[in-house]
Amino acid sequence: MSASNPLSSERLSTSLGLLALRVAGAGMLMTHGVAKVQRLDTLWTNFGDPLGLGPSTSVALAIFGELVCTSLVVLGVFTRLATIPWAITMIVAAFIVEGAAPFSAKELALLYLTIAVTLTITGPGRLSFDGWLASKRAWAARLVA
Repeated sequence: MSASNPLSSERLSTSLGLLALRVAGAGMLMTHGVAKVQRLDTLWTNFGDPLGLGPSTSVALAIFGELVCTSLVVLGVFTRLATIPWAITMIVAAFIVEGAAPFSAKELALLYLTIAVTLTITGPGRLSFDGWLASKRAWAARLVA
């Protein structure tokens, strides 16, 4: 296959790597959001308030970042946009909630932050809804041109 072929082994391997990163990274963080939803009745008033927004707002934002946004990332839908609240949630977790704690207490949040930043920079790859939509736009643009 030629280097300009979108399905060349290099581009395919990159897209497969991004797919694995999206599904594994976001999928694992998603479990934290699901756990929060399952305990929502107690968390609604007892959740930490690291930004001074109130416990209910704080837990809602954490669930949004850890469950809603990661679900979008797994599917590759609005990936770059969805990684922003995810990253903010991990920044708050690592540097505010666990700010005074040893590095070992922060490393999981920092790992999730690294995944979110990586996907913000790279995008989701071709094996995603965003990639499929981009290929359809490119195809339509060639028809019009």
